[in-house]
This record gives sequence, structure tokens and C-alpha cells, in this order.
Amino acid sequence: MPEILIRNADHVLTMDDDRRELRGADVRLRDGMIVEIGVGLASEGEVVEAAGCVVTPGLVNTHHHLYQTLTRAVPGGQDALLFGWLQTLYPIWSRFGPDEMFVSAQVGMAELMLSGCTLTSDHLYLYPNGARLEDTIHAAREIGMRFHPTRGAMSIGESDGGLPPDSLVEREEDILNDMVRVVDGFHDASEGSMCRVGLAPCSPFSVSRGLMRDAAILARDKGVMLHTHLAENDEDIAYSLEKFGCRPGQYAEDLGWTGDDVWHAHCVKLDMQEIDLFARSGTGVAHCPCSNCRLGSGIAPVRQMRDAGVTVGLGVDGSASNDTSNMVLEARQAMLLQRVSQGADAMSAREALEIATRGGAEVLGRDDCGQLAVGKRADLALWDVTGIESAGSWDSAALLLAGPSRVRDLFIEGRQVVRDGHVTTVDLPRVIERQNALARQLAQ
Repeated sequence: MPEILIRNADHVLTMDDDRRELRGADVRLRDGMIVEIGVGLASEGEVVEAAGCVVTPGLVNTHHHLYQTLTRAVPGGQDALLFGWLQTLYPIWSRFGPDEMFVSAQVGMAELMLSGCTLTSDHLYLYPNGARLEDTIHAAREIGMRFHPTRGAMSIGESDGGLPPDSLVEREEDILNDMVRVVDGFHDASEGSMCRVGLAPCSPFSVSRGLMRDAAILARDKGVMLHTHLAENDEDIAYSLEKFGCRPGQYAEDLGWTGDDVWHAHCVKLDMQEIDLFARSGTGVAHCPCSNCRLGSGIAPVRQMRDAGVTVGLGVDGSASNDTSNMVLEARQAMLLQRVSQGADAMSAREALEIATRGGAEVLGRDDCGQLAVGKRADLALWDVTGIESAGSWDSAALLLAGPSRVRDLFIEGRQVVRDGHVTTVDLPRVIERQNALARQLAQ
């Protein structure tokens, strides 16, 4: 891979161990890695002029349902709470197949990339009509996204007291067998990996305790991470108390779902005992502020989590509950919600950006990503701060207060996947056209 020099950036926010901020600085990329950061570096290859830009690590998305980009703003679910929203959308999702999974994943990933995201997880928990996890993995390979897909699952259908229709649930034996298949076939644990696979039963109300326990045992045997939804809203807490006789944190601990190889989505309703449990065990949290607002779930206690030592990253969640996949807007929303609930000094723009970069990488167990430092992967975003969004700003690095929501350039593993605001790796207009055609078919 040719060497690239990012030259003369106005501001480089490293998010390294010292949280250095450099002005007029250069970043040298070679063989997918950052090999030098400094001022006035000599050019030995391609040069990307970064004057007028802020350079940050690539943003990291820790929770998504990429397939949901095909069901944005569905009228029946626009104003529903979580459970009613799910019941509206399940019948639509049951009509998906491999093509829908592939195209929707590419649209979601392209949108993430344009918002500065270089690494995304995905929680795919339904597999109708021959769909498989690798439909999304192939989409990521083609578009050039660093990917952490998870093999999700639902096993308790309506006839057994669950929320999903029986047509969308699977036999637990089949689920576990396929988990083994996808981990063996696609998981790459090496440094700089472009694809790591996790195991992710959907939620406590759509799988059995047995499957949760068995998935945890399997994940540790295979050396992969665990992910699920937890403590998302008041209905979630009530369900846990009624069905399991305990709060979600206790349920997770009892089944082996705490530890630094586990991250939970949402956690809006964690109490202080659960926050302490997560801090002591190293359990991560994917905070999804826009989705939590959209579904009226509440404001997650992120300030309390961070102060207690919980590892927190950001997630855009599915496009059906967010309606967009923009990571920089997600970071801004996280900052604003903590200020609404805790006070104007509760979270700075830089801290929210740190959660969106280094924080997300730590949640996903990626110490090779999320920061700009020699030896780390060459995942970085260039933000043009010469435009109207930043006009008049006294602090160009305070991107979440006054800055663009779309990158100028984006590099993943040293490859330029966005140039001058356009995705370089796929014919995006054609992908969007295909996505819209599929959406129209589903709406009939």
C-alpha cells in the first residue's frame, strides 16, 4: 500500500494516551498504519493537503441494525414505544432476504463513513428467507468498512409468550450451530483485523435463559465478544422483574454476561448498583442517545457511568429507531443530553468526541483503533472547517459545537474511502437506487 502524508492540518486531535492536540501537523500512513506524526514531515509518497481541516481518529459505532435502513420512517412505527414499534416492524422484516441484507448494509455503512465512522458493529438477529450473517460481511468487504458483525438470534416467538412472530425465531440448537459456523468462517482476531465476529442473542425478552448462558460459554470458548440489548426502558425493567425476579444487571451477571468481553446496548435504566457492577467487571456500554430520544426511552446515566469507570461508546442503533446513521450527530446528541440532565458543564465537546472514538474502540476490544498514535491503524477523518458550519468559531476542534456533520476525507486501514465528500469504493447512487426500489417493494 503506497505511503500517504496528511499534510498541514489546522488541528490534529489525537485521543492518544496524553490526549495531545497538535496544530499545523502532519500524519504519515504506511501499510495500513500510522507511522509518524509531527510538523513539517517530508513527503515520500501521495500527499493529501489538510489545511483548513481538523483531523480526528475515525469514529466507532458500537451498536447498529444495518438492515433497518430499509425501514426508515415507517408510518405505523413513527410514534410508537419500543414494544409497539417492534410489533409494527416485525412483519415487514420477515419479508427480507439476502439481497435486502446486503444492500441495506451498504447504505448504512456508506452513511456512517460519510459521518466519519471507520469501524462499526452490527447486531443482526433475524435471518428470514435464506439471509445469513455473511450477507453483511460481504457488503463491508466491498465498501471497505472495518466491521464487527454479531450473530444475533431470537428463539421465543409469540406462541411462547415472546414479542416476535414465530416465523422470525429459530431453534436454539440451530442458532448455536450457526454461531460456530460464522465464527470459524469469518472471525479474525489479529491486530488490524477488518472483521471480528461476536455473538449476540437479541434481548432477554426474545431468547431463553439457556441460550444466553450457552452463548456466553461458546463465546469464551471461541475467544469472541458478547453483545445484547439491556435495560433499555421502563418496559424492559418491568419485564425483567416479572419474568426473572431481578433487575437486568443481576440477570446479566447470573448468566455470565458481564466482563471486558461483553458490551450491552442502551442501559438507559441502569441503577447505581448495576453501574458499579459494570465498572468492576469491565463490562462495556453502547450509548444510543438519538434512538433513546426517538423511542422515548429516557436519558442514559452516562455521566455517572463514566465517573464510575464504565467503558462507554456510542451507537447510532438501527435506522428504523433513529432514521439516520450519522455518528458525529450522535456524539453531539450525547453531549447535549448529559447537559440537559446533569448541567451545562456535565460533558464537553472533546469528551463526547473521545467517547465516539477511543471509547467505542475500547468497548469493542480494539486497542489498535480509536486514536491517532504511531503503531495504531490508519483510520482517520478529515473535517473541513472552512465552511459555514464553522464560520465564526473560536475553537475549530470543538467540532460538536460548531462544525460539519459530514467528512471531507476518510481513511480506513490507510485506504481513502471518502474523498471530497464522496464514497470512493462503490457506486453509491446505484446502491441508493437499489435500496429505494427494495423499499418500494416492501411497502406494497
